[in-house]
Amino acid sequence: MNRDDILQSLIADNLVSAPDSARGRLLREAARLFRDKGYERTTVRDLAAAVGIQSGSLFHHFRTKEEILKAVMVETIRLNTAVMQAAMDAADSSREKLRALVRAELESINGQTGEAMAVLVYEWRSLSETSRAEVLKLRDIYEALWLEVLGSLKDEGALAADPFVVRRMLMGALSWTVTWYRPERGGLTLDGLTDQVVAMLGFSQS
Repeated sequence: MNRDDILQSLIADNLVSAPDSARGRLLREAARLFRDKGYERTTVRDLAAAVGIQSGSLFHHFRTKEEILKAVMVETIRLNTAVMQAAMDAADSSREKLRALVRAELESINGQTGEAMAVLVYEWRSLSETSRAEVLKLRDIYEALWLEVLGSLKDEGALAADPFVVRRMLMGALSWTVTWYRPERGGLTLDGLTDQVVAMLGFSQS
């Protein structure tokens, strides 16, 4: 399944919002504003203006601004976890699975969900304890995919470092690509960047 097929499946199961729906447009604009202005500095009026509605109309979809923040995070994790799982399932070896994970995460960070991914990183503390626990459960599922593959590589003798440490280092490095990776300027393609990351871990391109 490609990313669009996965998205449509999640929409059908009411796990994420359709991008062209009122709720989907609101979450997309909220992710942009929360990234650009910060959650605390973004007002309900800002959110309403971004989607061209009255402030009170926001509460047809969400009870509070924090619910919007949580929905941005939850739906982003659900989509990207499903994309990564599908990429893993389509790969045969542990090395191929690792490449698939790197490729999928780079796409999520530098593609359509990039703003929401940044919000996940920088606005984590803006959630209440209850909401944070809910998001954390989903994040643990996402991270378990990485640790499963890295653990397999460790068991196979292909990875010398601790899988947990490797994942934390990769998380920081991949997240940082949004600050400098500019494929439209004639640089590396996403596949080329993926190959470079995998090569840094000591694996040759396949």
